[in-house]
Amino acid sequence: MALAIRSIPVLEGEDAERFVKEAEEKSKNKSMRLSKEKSERLKKFLEKSRNFML
Repeated sequence: MALAIRSIPVLEGEDAERFVKEAEEKSKNKSMRLSKEKSERLKKFLEKSRNFML
């Protein structure tokens, strides 16, 4: 039995303009801020991955 293809929602008007504006603003800010906890978890993960490759 085939599944029906659902239409993909498309932003229009003010919603589309707001989405594009926010996306452009966020793309300019390339620095990502991590919490201390997440930063430590990432650091441990990277250390383990480096050791794994050796």
